[in-house]
Amino acid sequence: MIHDTLIDAPTLRALRDSDTPTVVVDCGFDLVDTEAGERAWRAAHLPGSAYLHLDRDLSGAKTGRNGRHPLPTREDFARTLGRLGITPETQVVALDRQGGPYAARAWWLLQWMGHRAAAVLDGGLDAWVAAGGELTAEAAPAARVAAPYPAREPRVATVDADTLQRELGRVKLIDARAGERFRGEVEPLDAAAGHIPGALNRFFKDNLGADGRFKPAAVLRAEFDALLGRVGPEATVHQCGSGVTACHNLLAMQAAGLAGSRLYPGSWSEWSSDPARPVARG
Repeated sequence: MIHDTLIDAPTLRALRDSDTPTVVVDCGFDLVDTEAGERAWRAAHLPGSAYLHLDRDLSGAKTGRNGRHPLPTREDFARTLGRLGITPETQVVALDRQGGPYAARAWWLLQWMGHRAAAVLDGGLDAWVAAGGELTAEAAPAARVAAPYPAREPRVATVDADTLQRELGRVKLIDARAGERFRGEVEPLDAAAGHIPGALNRFFKDNLGADGRFKPAAVLRAEFDALLGRVGPEATVHQCGSGVTACHNLLAMQAAGLAGSRLYPGSWSEWSSDPARPVARG
């Protein structure tokens, strides 16, 4: 069985006990203290898991005009996957300790590489522990390095800033940032406060229940249907501050049976770096 959206902790435990080739990647991160995630992973992690750093492994080079977390090149990410021993036959499970946004970025990148068998551990490390899973501080044995991941047709789509600007008013644009940032009341990270004109706000944490797990698919479907109205996923674009938490909304939609929406990777950090682009507030 292929897991390509969410996987719960008991299912992951059973998967690891099976003969299915499985790689678990811990993507925990802190935007303020960028080494905190790796420190936490070294202190206690799911046995055998590898660590992927948002800046070094899940992002590419910044130019000052392409956002805070531009996509890596497909060639670079193919080498990262090969370093972890990931092949087209590998089931990959991503997790973090922050509610899933960084794991969702890894999931989206794998889908972008054409890799279907990628899922996010629902509830992250807390859910693993709650299900009786062990943690360790021991380093995992070195992975059997594979060749760079072979080029495949992406399973997800992107849109760039110029295309998005032309399409404003014809697509549903969903911004995953917290409401105060979306409204422009505060802006701790980017060049200007506000949002892209016409965007709707869906804070990524609204996808989660009180237990830190994703809401049931039927609930997510109803909430996104209410947000989208008559617009389908194919006419929906996701963005956030830097193209990371937007992946959480995209994952939630896909888990709800609403596949086909696009990601604007540069997001607000790229958009706001160009003073000629329109800005809305409120």
